[in-house]
Amino acid sequence: MAAKKRDDSPEEFDEQAEPLAEDGAVTDAESADDLVAAEDADVEVSESGNSLDADIDHILSEAGQREIEEYRDRAARAEAELANFRTRVERDRAANREAVIADVIRSLLPAIDDLDRAAAHGDLEGSPLELVAQKLRQSFERYGLRSVGVVGEPFDPAFHEAIVQLPSAEATTQTVADVIEGGYALGDRLVRPAKVAVSVPQG
Repeated sequence: MAAKKRDDSPEEFDEQAEPLAEDGAVTDAESADDLVAAEDADVEVSESGNSLDADIDHILSEAGQREIEEYRDRAARAEAELANFRTRVERDRAANREAVIADVIRSLLPAIDDLDRAAAHGDLEGSPLELVAQKLRQSFERYGLRSVGVVGEPFDPAFHEAIVQLPSAEATTQTVADVIEGGYALGDRLVRPAKVAVSVPQG
């Protein structure tokens, strides 16, 4: 028996194809819309990415600036501490130097006292010791040594040691009436207090 030949005419093919298009085939218009939507999404992602990059750059910039300011602050503090350290070192060095000089002078004071007593009695006049005494005093003065205890000045227990009190009707305050043994100071450092007689007001 011969097979029956199927007659698929163009009209019948179109009728069969049309439902397929309606059932879910992608049309050219729909493809274009999807492409535009995808491009818009890409643009949004790109813009979002650019914004995120800008935010990260801003955060890093602020963090870097804070770090720079922190290092500057540390450097300023270190410089101030170094300056204070140098000041303390110089102050301590000057104090130690002054203390050493004071000790040397203190050890020589008995010899100076002998020269002063000899000069007061005229024993040094015209003798080689007169020149020695002058040079010795000049050397001490260069180091800042000064005499303490002058007749007529107010009594100061920080620099004077009262050996004798002399009541006086003329005295209104305690004053140095006589210097028994001279005192010396090196700057603000007392090397030896002056031993003095003090005039005091009569009670």
